[in-house]
Amino acid sequence: MASADLRQELDCSICLSTYTDPVTLRCGHNFCRDCIDHMLDAQKESGEYSCPDCRAEYQERPALEKNRKLCNIAEHVRSIPEEETGVFCTYCVQSPVPALKSCIKCEASLCDTHWRTHNKSAEHVLVDPTTSLEKKICSVHKELFRYYCTEDAACICASCCLIGERRGHQMESLDEASKKEKLRDVLQKLTTKREEAEIRVQSLQERRREDQGKAAGVTERVTALFRDIRRKLEYLEKRVLDEISRQEQRVSLSVSDLIQQLEIKKDELSRKMRHIEELCNMSDPVTVLQEPDTGDLCDTEELSNMSDPETGVEKGSDMGDTEEEDSEDDSEDETEEVEIHKVGDLDVGLISGTLRTLSDIITGINVCFYVQDPADILLDVATAGNNIQISGDRKSTSRSDIDQYHPGTPERFQCDQVISTRGFSSGRHYWEVDVSKSVRWRVGMCYPSINRRGYKSYIGYNTKSWCLCKKYNNQYMVTHDGTEILLPDYIPCDRVRLYLDYEAGQLSFYSLCDPIRHLHTYTAALTEPLHAALYVGKGCITVCGGVRS
Repeated sequence: MASADLRQELDCSICLSTYTDPVTLRCGHNFCRDCIDHMLDAQKESGEYSCPDCRAEYQERPALEKNRKLCNIAEHVRSIPEEETGVFCTYCVQSPVPALKSCIKCEASLCDTHWRTHNKSAEHVLVDPTTSLEKKICSVHKELFRYYCTEDAACICASCCLIGERRGHQMESLDEASKKEKLRDVLQKLTTKREEAEIRVQSLQERRREDQGKAAGVTERVTALFRDIRRKLEYLEKRVLDEISRQEQRVSLSVSDLIQQLEIKKDELSRKMRHIEELCNMSDPVTVLQEPDTGDLCDTEELSNMSDPETGVEKGSDMGDTEEEDSEDDSEDETEEVEIHKVGDLDVGLISGTLRTLSDIITGINVCFYVQDPADILLDVATAGNNIQISGDRKSTSRSDIDQYHPGTPERFQCDQVISTRGFSSGRHYWEVDVSKSVRWRVGMCYPSINRRGYKSYIGYNTKSWCLCKKYNNQYMVTHDGTEILLPDYIPCDRVRLYLDYEAGQLSFYSLCDPIRHLHTYTAALTEPLHAALYVGKGCITVCGGVRS
């Protein structure tokens, strides 16, 4: 009897586990004591009791009788380790015992006692205990399978090899056919690969934790930076607005004073005008002549000196027309005009000077992240290929069909590329290239020890250079050591930025579209200074940023 069948017979129908302290109802069904007690407790409210298996009804709560035999069997089964209970002896039904052998002839599993009896007879074939004997013996000859027919792809016994249509077929032993040795080798290789995969997973998990920690640190720094920028901008805005308000108040006060003075003079002129109008309306000339100061009122020169249409300030004097008095009047008029001219001016220079603090705030951003200003990249003419033209400011390079006949030097490239004079061996730097005027180009960085001749001298096609390149078909890719990684088909790439973090060993490429787009990042253990490297297949490319030294 198979172990699964035996175990099912020892399972409580309520908890579906091996009996614990089994008890019996009058109907003969067995249950765990705790299980049936809980069931009967639940039935108590209705006042009707029944067996969970056969539904036999009881007028009163049924008495529970302990099944001692079943209790011993269940305890014995539970004491046997799980791996030893795979196959039970077919003949030990009342008290199942793990089988030690299986008999092919009897198609039975045997415990130690029954195995000894079978072992005395040569007719019985014993094998390791199994619950599927029919899969191990020939259904025709009732013999154990020993061979594998490769032509029929079937397991056969020794008798099958000698009779029937299989005679002369290619036979292999079961061990050879199952290729256990090869499977063991494969298993060993798979085990090794799994261990390597586990190591890589652990490494990637550690890398993820590091990246998460780094991202959290950068997030905190950026948040603090923008918080500080907002504080500084708010303070700067207040300073500038306060300065504008102060100057506006000063100008307003000056203008108010002048308006008040002009209003007084205007009132004086109005009074004189009314007096003159009254005199003009008098019909008696004698009365007009007897009026005091009539002569002064009729003096046109004095009237012209009395007021100025621009300033409203009196001119002239009753004390005479000496040159000294005229000079003093002219001086007063000029001063008055100059003061009025100055009243309307704000001190824009002072306001602009205050706003220069903005540049200090922007500079502080780069200082916070230790990113230097755009690197000053100058192209090294001594490395330019013979079909490469370098501009006078050493910022642009273009390809020419005419040989430039550059002097032959060991550091000169034979291909159409050039590197910078400056190398970077520490810190964080970035530089940019305008590639809008070229249809085929490569932009990257390389070690100064890069080959200068042959196919391996092209940037990106050796272990000493990394590059972003564009081909004629508008296909973009990044390349290192000849390995090309294709980028998405469309990249608005008129201007490229390269960012170098030497200590971290990272070189990143960006497309300066809107918004800026990250293209790829290479990570490597850098061992030499890195120089900017440019290849131009057609057209012109220009290094942007930096100041020529």
